[in-house]
Amino acid sequence: MINRLDLRGEWKLCLDKDCKGAIPAFNDTIVLPNTTSNAKKGEYNSERETGFLTDTYKFEGHAWFARSVDFSALDCENLKLYLERTRITELYMDGKRIGHRESLCTPHIYDLNDYIGTGVHEVAICVSNVGYKTKGGHLTSPDTQTNWNGITGRIELIGYKKAYADNVMIWTDIHSKTVTVKADIVGAQKGIAVISAESFNSDRVHCPKPQSFDFEGGKLEAVYAMGEDCLMWSEHSPNLYKLKIDVDGDFSEHVIGMREFKSDGGKFVINGEKTFLRGKHDGMIFPKTAFAPTDLDEWLRVMKISKSYGMNHYRYHTCCPPEAAFLAADMLGIYMEPQLPFWGTITEPGEENHNQEEQDFLVSEGFNMLKFFGNHASYCMMSMGNELWGSKNIINDIIGRYKAFDSRHLYTQGSNNYQWFPNVLDNDDFFVGVRLANDRLIRGSYAMCDAPLGHVQTDKPAANHDYDSVIKPQKHASATQASEDGTVQIQYGTTMKTVKASDADADFVPEVPIVTHEIGQYETYPNFKEIEKYTGSLKARNFEIFRERLDEKGLLPLAEDYFECSGKLAVQCYKEELEAVFRSHRLGGFQILDIQDFSGQGTALVGILDAFMDSKGLISDSEWREFCNDAVLLARFDSYVLESGSPFTAEVELCNYRPGFNGGKLKWNLAYENGKKISGGEVDFNINNGENYTNICGVNIDEMPAVSNNTKAVLRIEIVNTDIVNHYELWVIPKVDKVELSGAYIFDSIDGEAEKLLKSGKTVLVVPELSKLENSIEGFYCQDFWCYHMFCEISRMMNKPDPVGTMGLLIDNEHPALAGFGGEKYSTPQWWEIVQNSRSEILDDCAEGKKVIVRTIDNFDRNHNLALLYEYEKDGGKVVVCNCDFEKLSCSPEGRAFVKSVVDYVKM
Repeated sequence: MINRLDLRGEWKLCLDKDCKGAIPAFNDTIVLPNTTSNAKKGEYNSERETGFLTDTYKFEGHAWFARSVDFSALDCENLKLYLERTRITELYMDGKRIGHRESLCTPHIYDLNDYIGTGVHEVAICVSNVGYKTKGGHLTSPDTQTNWNGITGRIELIGYKKAYADNVMIWTDIHSKTVTVKADIVGAQKGIAVISAESFNSDRVHCPKPQSFDFEGGKLEAVYAMGEDCLMWSEHSPNLYKLKIDVDGDFSEHVIGMREFKSDGGKFVINGEKTFLRGKHDGMIFPKTAFAPTDLDEWLRVMKISKSYGMNHYRYHTCCPPEAAFLAADMLGIYMEPQLPFWGTITEPGEENHNQEEQDFLVSEGFNMLKFFGNHASYCMMSMGNELWGSKNIINDIIGRYKAFDSRHLYTQGSNNYQWFPNVLDNDDFFVGVRLANDRLIRGSYAMCDAPLGHVQTDKPAANHDYDSVIKPQKHASATQASEDGTVQIQYGTTMKTVKASDADADFVPEVPIVTHEIGQYETYPNFKEIEKYTGSLKARNFEIFRERLDEKGLLPLAEDYFECSGKLAVQCYKEELEAVFRSHRLGGFQILDIQDFSGQGTALVGILDAFMDSKGLISDSEWREFCNDAVLLARFDSYVLESGSPFTAEVELCNYRPGFNGGKLKWNLAYENGKKISGGEVDFNINNGENYTNICGVNIDEMPAVSNNTKAVLRIEIVNTDIVNHYELWVIPKVDKVELSGAYIFDSIDGEAEKLLKSGKTVLVVPELSKLENSIEGFYCQDFWCYHMFCEISRMMNKPDPVGTMGLLIDNEHPALAGFGGEKYSTPQWWEIVQNSRSEILDDCAEGKKVIVRTIDNFDRNHNLALLYEYEKDGGKVVVCNCDFEKLSCSPEGRAFVKSVVDYVKM
């Protein structure tokens, strides 16, 4: 390149929703780069979507853009029009059709040599966001960045000399300290190219000497020496170079990093050091504009936030970001995995619904991604799509073609392909999935339609889970069976479909790194204050509807408490989920869904950050990094709930992928929340031979002190003089051997005897028989998975049980009924036994006069008024209703303490 002409600015505009095809009469203007929606062009959309954000200027069809351009303004011998990010385009010059481009992921480039120096011409571009050869996944979905129309990013004419380098591919070799450069030299069969490099973001400036290389046959293949003291690129030291290629005065510049990213057994390796992928899902949700940014600053902003929460990896869901994202990841040290824009079934010729045109387009799109972005150091991995089914042979062949073309990246067949029937293909470099067999689960939560559920959903909260015995089991597991016709029903996006299934291998053990797919998905209640942040064309009308529904139930005053309390439970679930991953020696990483809210698919508010990547105030980034970082201290113990007088034991372990960290002094301290110390200790330790997992010491307390009420105690573990620290909030429960029920009036319903007691001013306790409690919902401690509305519909399509759909507790912790069962106003582990042995009564039509003491938060689709424990006045007395199984609660220390507190209250 020798010069360029920026075409940003005002263009003529015409929207053709009927797709007539002919160049129209222009009737409006727009400033590009932009989308028609973001510019608020076209008809106003008054619809109110509930499953995703509403695009108030949604437009689908042909958008025409035109302007006059002086082609004499560039002095060059080759000329190209460059459109960085768009949809399907057709280019016209003075009404003459020049050609069309279809890529959804990469720039559209048109050769315009015939117009060099020819004066002013009318350039018209038709952009279509209909008629794609593939559905486009999250590139075109209303659930994410919308199916926008427009042109974003760079819009320019680029001038070149007669000879210039094109299709440049760069391989770095950290062992020989060289860079191999391959390029097509357009406009010359032979000549000399000069290559130089200079570091630009490091404390130490490094400039290898320029070197000259002959090229012949229009091909350059050069091995450029970087020098023994060249700088390496990784997440910890993201050193970069600007490499320049000079072909007779025509320059091209490329940002590169010296790195080797590979797999070794079950681990990923960067420059000889093992690393663990701490991955964020990204569907390119940018609610202010409704399209992915092409400017570096915005990508640096969001990726710095992700790094502050411990992330070192981005997995793009059925999409590929613009180049600015790769450059930001280069600068910050993030391992990127773009994905083909496909979520479906790959078929072979002759099979039902075979679409060769779509497959050819997707394969071409993958090659485009490698050509345009493959030189970036951060482009470490590539995936064929999300939850694919169909021909393993064709998927394996596609990967093989990519690997033959570009060996710089690791490849995988896709994310969670074949679901219950996982496999590793010959060309797979790593595996991404949620299970290894029907009951060999490698994440903590699942939808009901994907049951069995995970340990975070089914087990009492603990800090002891890992997946090593699941990954390499000692006993034979159970395999998933297809139906008699060889098919299986699966969740597909926001719906269900039936696919052909092959045999499952119950003893499947991948020999490549295992990445656990889309872990987490614990939602929070909407924060209605967020509505005012939607200042662009996307509006949170779904939030407005959810707020109206809550108001109709008379529960709107509880909205802020619902948000806070559901969020606090979600954070607890995420901590337990992530720590299980970091305890698992045999995992290669995880991809979380998500630290950021997901705007669509029913509205899945699963983030500890909102859709704008702003904190919800539920947990700080520093506290999150305690259990999500390159080095994580972990305590392993069986219960967060300790009975007075009982022993407490824990093992302290370190998961360490921090280069150069070889040990230190471990200090542990167990103290009540008020600071009063229970016990503590310290020990020096070393890490042997660069091991990633180290057992440091045990914590042993023979007898927990006596308490008169539930008391929070904090176990803090830290490595002195480092940021490696973690803490656990334990609950010490008073010892209650047996609850004395005498003196309390307890019934399973209000009968004649109870009515007499009430009329005499007494308090009666109603403990219904749960199996007969109509109009109620079962107790489920864990936070709801993803989005109730979406998965409830899918479960019903598949004839599976409905999800429970509740979102934790809102507790009146100052109420005298809980005077002997202290705690927070939100769910904490001492409530697990109580919730799991309860049902919550639906008070929608009978709430008047009832005071709820322990409220179950319902999801924002149903908005039931749910009560686990409540009271009301009747006939001069008081009725206290506790929808729990007292017999089962008598079997646990916290259950007995809870029952005692309630019974003591009704005796007052």
